[in-house]
Amino acid sequence: MSTISYKDAGVDIDAGNQFVENIKPLVKATFDSNVVGGIGSFAGAYALPTGYKQPILLGATDGVGTKLKLAIESGKLHSVGIDLVAMCVNDLICNFGEPLFFLDYYAMSKLDIKDATQVIAGIAEGCKLAECSLIGGETAEMPGMYSGKDFDLAGFAVGIAEKEEMNRLGCVKAGDVIIALPSSGIHSNGYSLVRKLFFEKLGYNFESTIDGKALIDILLEPTRIYVPLFKKLKSKINALAHITGGGIVENLPRVLPENLQATIYKDKIRTLSIFELMSKHVAASEMYRTFNMGVGMILIVSSENVDFVLANSDGYVIGELVNGQREVVML
Repeated sequence: MSTISYKDAGVDIDAGNQFVENIKPLVKATFDSNVVGGIGSFAGAYALPTGYKQPILLGATDGVGTKLKLAIESGKLHSVGIDLVAMCVNDLICNFGEPLFFLDYYAMSKLDIKDATQVIAGIAEGCKLAECSLIGGETAEMPGMYSGKDFDLAGFAVGIAEKEEMNRLGCVKAGDVIIALPSSGIHSNGYSLVRKLFFEKLGYNFESTIDGKALIDILLEPTRIYVPLFKKLKSKINALAHITGGGIVENLPRVLPENLQATIYKDKIRTLSIFELMSKHVAASEMYRTFNMGVGMILIVSSENVDFVLANSDGYVIGELVNGQREVVML
């Protein structure tokens, strides 16, 4: 009777080893002085930074959702790695945590070394933008679970914060100003609706142009990473809200106490053209509870700090906090 190997079953150990060798320089380029050891151990190691009175570790995990389908179908795989990092680290800073390190989980039917290297290169670039280290990950070939070129990504970010700074509910008050930081695009939420609208209802293709730019490039624009700006403005910020799935109306109340209402003036929002186009076919209420509408992060700032924040960022004012029930009122 002939023998059967793991490779015959669809898993190529040699390809996996070669892939690890390919990505070592990409991963090492993200290391800082707190990374302990190198690549290839059973676990990544990171020394806790000093200088904190009561350090608290924070963890965040996320994926990229069906935006991956567009990356796979177009063969443009680099940007989704940046998305993966962004979705995690942008959550960490909302609890005043500064990202320390990142790990990824990457699963597919069959490992394509060239494609996989693109993905990890994107993750490494995202870590550089977020000023954190990529200290480990898992790559899993799982024939039978995935088919063709399909793959999935998950990311895990760990950050650190001072315990006394984490709870922002007591820092916000009536009269505080709401400042929007622009998104880079759709970011990584709502892509099931995006795909259905553009490719099923409207019959667009990847090369269809909007404002002179290919649709696929607009849709795959990576999620903006706000970590460096947060670090720069941290002392002037009362609270932050990452605008992801649920939009402004569902994410902003997460940083408000029961007695404060957020008033947002829709005409002040610098809506991106891609959202304006989509709004011709999707109800306004659905747009605002699904997409960021051009606002990737919201800062709540005391009135005396507004000028500083505006002068040191690309932010702009879209509303204020008033006494009332905890909710967002769009005017």
